Amino acid sequence: MNKYKDKAQLKKELTSEQYEVTQNNATERPGTGEYDEFYEEGIYVDVVSGEPLFSSKDKYDAGCGWPSFSKPIKKRIIKEKRDKSFGMERTEVRSKEADSHLGHVFTDGPKEEGGLRYCINSAAMRFVPASKLEEKGYEEYLAEFK
Repeated sequence: MNKYKDKAQLKKELTSEQYEVTQNNATERPGTGEYDEFYEEGIYVDVVSGEPLFSSKDKYDAGCGWPSFSKPIKKRIIKEKRDKSFGMERTEVRSKEADSHLGHVFTDGPKEEGGLRYCINSAAMRFVPASKLEEKGYEEYLAEFK
């Protein structure tokens, strides 16, 4: 069970797609996510817990149909798990605190940024604009956008 809220409460608070992605490991259809072609300055947080996940500074267009990032906002902010579903072997990415399914990480990212591509479902995230970081309690990330 999610330590933040029980399943019934999450079903009330999240859209059906957000719930299916974060709680049942679903994947949104490519090219349909709110943040795929979205490039405002700010941070992306877990839609369930609000824990910071990624910065817009590390977002890039990988052409895969999902938001892609070269790294998480902080080391150890996410968990990685071996995923052998659908006849593939991949590395699943989950939020550390809420244990929300976020997406997968691949090794075909920009080499100059470390070579990783965090391919993340928009439905698993909420965007906090740089102009609202302090107001929303994420002031520690303000300096990154000055």
